[in-house]
Amino acid sequence: MTYQIQAFGHEREPVIVIDDFSGHLSGLVSAGRAARYERANGYPGIRSAIDPKSYVGHCMQSSILARAVKKEFGAGQIRFESCAFSIVTLQPDELSPDQRIPHFDEAQSNVVAFVHYLDTAPDCGTAFYRHRRTGFETVTPERLDEYFAARQEDETEHGPPPLAYHTKNTPRYDRLGTVAAAPDRLIAYRGRQLHSGDIMTPPPLKNVQAEGRLTVTGFLLLA
Repeated sequence: MTYQIQAFGHEREPVIVIDDFSGHLSGLVSAGRAARYERANGYPGIRSAIDPKSYVGHCMQSSILARAVKKEFGAGQIRFESCAFSIVTLQPDELSPDQRIPHFDEAQSNVVAFVHYLDTAPDCGTAFYRHRRTGFETVTPERLDEYFAARQEDETEHGPPPLAYHTKNTPRYDRLGTVAAAPDRLIAYRGRQLHSGDIMTPPPLKNVQAEGRLTVTGFLLLA
C-alpha cells in the first residue's frame, strides 16, 4: 500500500492521502451505522467513540499511516489521542458562527488530525483555506493572538458569517484546494491547518444515522 501527498497554498503543509486504507469498509460502515451516538461539542453532528485497538491502533507502528506520518511530519513515536465514528447532522441554519467558517483543531505542531471517509456523498471532502486578513494558512501558537484579533475585525466589517456550511471563497477566507471524499480513503494533516468539511448537500432531515455523512475522525499525537 502506498500514499500520496497533496499540499496547498504558500505554506505547503503536507496532507497525507491513503486510499483503500482499512480493507474492510463494509464492516466499518455497518459498525458506524449501528453505533450509539452523542452530540459532540464543536462538531456539527454526533459522535461515537471507538477503542483504537479495534480500529488500527494495534498496528500503528508498522502501518502505512504510521510510516507516512513519521516521514512527512518528522515523528519518532505516534499514539492515538482520540478516535470516533462521526456523522454530520446539523442543518445550515442550526450551525453556530464558528461552525460556519474554517477552523483549526490545535495550534501545536505535534497534533495530526485524520478523517477516514466511510460512507459519504460524492461531493463531500475536506477543503483547506487561507485567512485573507492575516494571510495565515496555519494557526501556530505565535499566531493565535493576531488571528483572533483579525477575526474580530472580520466580524466588525462583514457581520456574522452566512447560515451555511463553508465551501467556497468568501470575504474572510480563500479556498486553497480540497481533497475529495472516497470510500475507505483516509487523509491526515496537522491540526493547525485552516480547514472545513466540504458539506455541499445538507444532511438528510430523517434517518440521518442511517444515511448521513459517515466518517471516522480523530487525532494522533507525535513525539
